[in-house]
Amino acid sequence: MSQEGLDKLKKDLAEALAQRPVISAAIAEAREKGDLSENAEYESAREAQGLLELKISNLQNTIANAKVIDSSQLSADKVQMLTTVKVKNLTAGAEMTFTIVGQNEADFSKGRLAATTPIARALMGHSKGETVEANVPSGVLKFKILDISL
Repeated sequence: MSQEGLDKLKKDLAEALAQRPVISAAIAEAREKGDLSENAEYESAREAQGLLELKISNLQNTIANAKVIDSSQLSADKVQMLTTVKVKNLTAGAEMTFTIVGQNEADFSKGRLAATTPIARALMGHSKGETVEANVPSGVLKFKILDISL
């Protein structure tokens, strides 16, 4: 992933950790209202706590296992992580530009395509001018690589 992506994950983790006291206070407040077996507020707060702890655990795991790619060490000879690739969809005739990123950084609306998607996997390792086929759920799409940049 990029350094920017790792920084965003760390920010998300800090925000999630800051929510712990808020949820603990909500649980304590709900507990004061009496019978816990019929207290929907208490159950809701406990469920929120469980979801928050799961999110924190997932973020910590992702951050611990993250590999930051130094974009200065990359080359624009072939499509790879963190490269921007301009392609022409030969099936639809449309031109598109994607930046290949890690799954946590993907945002198709911003042109950030996860490396694990069928299109990105098909493009990886290929050079400018090559035509590749991507097996997507709707069938096979053909793309011509028009340009690769960093």
